[in-house]
Amino acid sequence: MTVALITGANSGIGRGAAVDLAAKGWTVYGSMRSLDKGDKLTAMAEEAGVTVHPVVCDVTDSDSVDAAVADVIDRAGRIDVLVNNAGIGGNGVLEEVSIETYAEVMDVNLHGVIRCCQAVLPHMRERGEGCILNVSSIAGIIAAIAQSPYVASKWALEGLTEGLAQEVALHGIRVALIEPGIVKTAIMAKNVDAPNATGAYDRAYQRLFAFYAAGLMTPGHPSEVSEVIHEAATTDSPRLRYTCGWGGEELVAGRAAMSDEDWVALGALEDDGEYVDRFNELFGLDLSPGLG
Repeated sequence: MTVALITGANSGIGRGAAVDLAAKGWTVYGSMRSLDKGDKLTAMAEEAGVTVHPVVCDVTDSDSVDAAVADVIDRAGRIDVLVNNAGIGGNGVLEEVSIETYAEVMDVNLHGVIRCCQAVLPHMRERGEGCILNVSSIAGIIAAIAQSPYVASKWALEGLTEGLAQEVALHGIRVALIEPGIVKTAIMAKNVDAPNATGAYDRAYQRLFAFYAAGLMTPGHPSEVSEVIHEAATTDSPRLRYTCGWGGEELVAGRAAMSDEDWVALGALEDDGEYVDRFNELFGLDLSPGLG
């Protein structure tokens, strides 16, 4: 029976994955900063007729991470799969975001992953097997406009994971990136900041929210991500990257097919109608519901 530790399991993708993977017969430990944040996870697990074991873990605290990993190993005997899912958003154009905000986003989205990997890897190396799945974002592939802190953290996570995959391959450890597009989770409702302190970046923020408005008309579901996580951990033909959710495949393919010059030129379009048309031409995604 597969034993998994999923961080950030109290909401969104992590909560859905915890319940869905438990339903597939996995023994799932779902971490959260405080057990009082796990009521909805418990309710969803009970409704599905499964058990998800809650674990206290603050990914910004090395001692907390070490204690959580030790607790799971003590209770289950091993960790087969680590899903680094805990994360926060971070809107804003570079000029208007404080260094403190960048540091906060990086501490969760990047340093939190590092802490969890460092806690689990000695155990996996000793066993000669294991799987680490890092939940990134389509924003780790394409620099989503006006989300500079979030994009920076996810691009860093992509590089970190590419390197890690090679570093541990000889130890029998599988590493992969999960790159969701827009998925309907609570983080969408929370991620509505638009600092616009200078007033100079109206278009950037409008285009950011137009993208999410379009995606949230037909968003991916957390269960879609759960299936991808299960596939990445169990397939006989593993890949480094798995994309899912609204816009995921289109954005990856579109960015790969276009030049860097075309990417910059897209941002230089002043007319919103021209921007919508060009975005659709490049990516096959219609932003007109939010920017018509």
